[in-house]
Amino acid sequence: MKRKNLTAKRKAKEKFLPIKDSKINRLYQKFEKVVKKNINRNDFAVAVSGGSDSLCLSYFSKLYRSKFKNKIYTLIVNHNIRKESNKEALQVKKILNNKQIKSEILTWKGETPKSNIQSNARNFRYLLLSNYCEKKNIKYLITGHHMDDQIENFYIRLLRGSGVRGLSSMPDEMSYNKNLKILRPFLQFKKNELEHATLTYFGNFIKDPSNNNEKFLRVRIRKFRREIEGEGVNDTKIIRTINNLLSSNDSINFYKNKALHNYVNFLSKDKCEVSIKLFSNESDEITFKLFSDLLSLISKTYYPPRSAKVLNLIKRLKKTKYKKSTLGGCIIEKKEGFISILKEKK
Repeated sequence: MKRKNLTAKRKAKEKFLPIKDSKINRLYQKFEKVVKKNINRNDFAVAVSGGSDSLCLSYFSKLYRSKFKNKIYTLIVNHNIRKESNKEALQVKKILNNKQIKSEILTWKGETPKSNIQSNARNFRYLLLSNYCEKKNIKYLITGHHMDDQIENFYIRLLRGSGVRGLSSMPDEMSYNKNLKILRPFLQFKKNELEHATLTYFGNFIKDPSNNNEKFLRVRIRKFRREIEGEGVNDTKIIRTINNLLSSNDSINFYKNKALHNYVNFLSKDKCEVSIKLFSNESDEITFKLFSDLLSLISKTYYPPRSAKVLNLIKRLKKTKYKKSTLGGCIIEKKEGFISILKEKK
């Protein structure tokens, strides 16, 4: 009898209640509009790290579920990179439990990276999340990336000499693979707006110590942003530039997809062949885009190798003497009339 009463109380709590704070309500309404347009009443997963942005995401997802009755999977990733990782994952789970948000911790059990730590951690995260979604037949994953992330990515890629794709940064929605779409409903929100919503609802959030470590480029970029704001380089101008680049990237994707159809043959999910005719029939930008996407697709990594490495690979592939090399978790071999791209076995 007591258990039934407790269940009834929990269901009552899940009824959608108006948000009293006008700032939070405005953010939620924007969030709801994006999610409803792309996901509607389908099940979806939420990636939560414990930061203010991802906790706000779990809060808004809970509100969305109470209104539209979706089934939501709240997922916490433990990278096992730092000794505090497991403790922090459990702490995030506790914060969520206190608000009746059920969550699950996904733990990386492979090798711990010694270099490119942030990049590898990102790849681990998406691999764990996508594998979980595939097992549960979940077609949508939403993440808490926001406007500040978008701008920081722009500067990082600018410093690395990225092309249109890299500089256009993150779209609102994209296909991770043929079974999973990633949605980023917070890209128009500033980090301080999300912090306000999180502190109002949860009372606290987890602060990643690496956010203060200047050995990471992203941390140095944040400092740089503050310094150049006085020169008139504001967020609005950078976002306008990113949106223009996104439009250009969409055009390149259109022609890249035509090239994919004309010159690429997929032998399996781990192997494809690219016709040598690609080099003579397509522009350098389309060729670069095609190889970047194929390396990412075959290796099952979220991001392709750095643009300079892909360009160097293409340059070597055009030479007669090239035979075989590896890049981005793939084995690239030149044969008569085509190039083979095979996932590297570990």
